[in-house]
Amino acid sequence: MSRLAAQPSTAGPGRLSTSKAGEFSNGTFGEFTSGTHTANQLPLWFASMAYVLVCALRRIGLAHTQFAEATAGTIRLKLLKIGALVTVSVRRIRIVTASGCPFQAEWALAHARLRNAVA
Repeated sequence: MSRLAAQPSTAGPGRLSTSKAGEFSNGTFGEFTSGTHTANQLPLWFASMAYVLVCALRRIGLAHTQFAEATAGTIRLKLLKIGALVTVSVRRIRIVTASGCPFQAEWALAHARLRNAVA
């Protein structure tokens, strides 16, 4: 059984290939190994949406940083899989990281760029 990331890309222009979705899904959903195509569709859609969001984060929020050319798995491992205290109130979501978090500057820069991109 091979991983999706090892399979060649067969997507046409403007479509997300299974190898790109597999790049992100290797750490998220594991392998898509069931026998039918319809059973694979939902996890593949989730992995594809997650990959598109991480690509947008890389393109908009992480431009000109050390993560500008990083793979989706690297961004997920180093920026998104961190220990943090998340407080949810009616008006805002607050994320507090430890003072020793190694990529706080990248987090702050990505947050500022994404906030400015929306406004």
